[in-house]
Amino acid sequence: MDVLTLTANADAPFMNQQMAALEERGVSFTTLPVAGEVAADVDRSPIDYLRTVPDVIREAGNGYDLIHAHYGLTAPMALAQLRTPVVLSLWGSDVHGPVKPVSSVCAPLCDEVVVMSREMRDELGRDCRIIPDGVDLDRFQPEPRERARRKVGWDDVGDAYQVLFPYPPERGVKNYPRAKRITSAADDLLDRPVELRTVYGVDHDAVPDYMNAADALLLTSDSEGSPNSVKEALACNLPVVALDVGDVRERLAGVDPSRVATDDAELVEGLVDVLRSEERSNGREAAREVSIERTADRMLDVYETVAGEPVTTRPAREAPELE
Repeated sequence: MDVLTLTANADAPFMNQQMAALEERGVSFTTLPVAGEVAADVDRSPIDYLRTVPDVIREAGNGYDLIHAHYGLTAPMALAQLRTPVVLSLWGSDVHGPVKPVSSVCAPLCDEVVVMSREMRDELGRDCRIIPDGVDLDRFQPEPRERARRKVGWDDVGDAYQVLFPYPPERGVKNYPRAKRITSAADDLLDRPVELRTVYGVDHDAVPDYMNAADALLLTSDSEGSPNSVKEALACNLPVVALDVGDVRERLAGVDPSRVATDDAELVEGLVDVLRSEERSNGREAAREVSIERTADRMLDVYETVAGEPVTTRPAREAPELE
């Protein structure tokens, strides 16, 4: 099966991991990114999307079995051609943010729509496949904290608690000011210092080291689909304190120590309790449910349904055993 991928971010680790897992199952991909440059605080302009449309129409004529459009603003480009079926994956902000009208208009015109969580499906108001991004359990594994701290250069932190915020502060939806406020409040209540560590722009292969070096992950986002950082933390047994957004409550069900909160007071209380426990979580067991192997199998089913034929494939790897 040959698939044309349309994306606003060709470097997205989770999209590329999913494609790599699907390639193991017999799918081949050609990726066509949206024109223009993008950064944490700079979005592409409508002109960038418009000038990519002729490229999509031209490339779509090369006999693909389907087009997979990632992110709501790529859907109009995919639908501009009229012959090849379209799978649309929505990532979260394209359902909860200003892009929602585009996603809502285009979704009924696509052959299948994939969302990350039940919350996204309910917000979109239509039937969708719910397939969160998967986590690579081979890459994200528990490791001794002190060894991880040496790797990331945190070996001089003394007895201070290290709270991980794995996003650029300028990404407004992640609400860095709230994370600072919660961490400061926890610092006032504990007898050891609490430091908020903002980590972003590092190679994805280094992210597991930061997960294992930290004492807790703090998620204060205004909205989410299925936050990848939470699933990565689970795979590393890093406790999570998070607002009740996206599928966080589902992912953290039965995970201890961790906490799902609905307001600042609960975030502070949860962070204090988690740090004071000084324990790792049992999150790796929960992460198995969203391993890249399982989520790739579910996406393959979508492809086969849309294309109307099964993929001739090599046997997929089994998900690694829990440690």
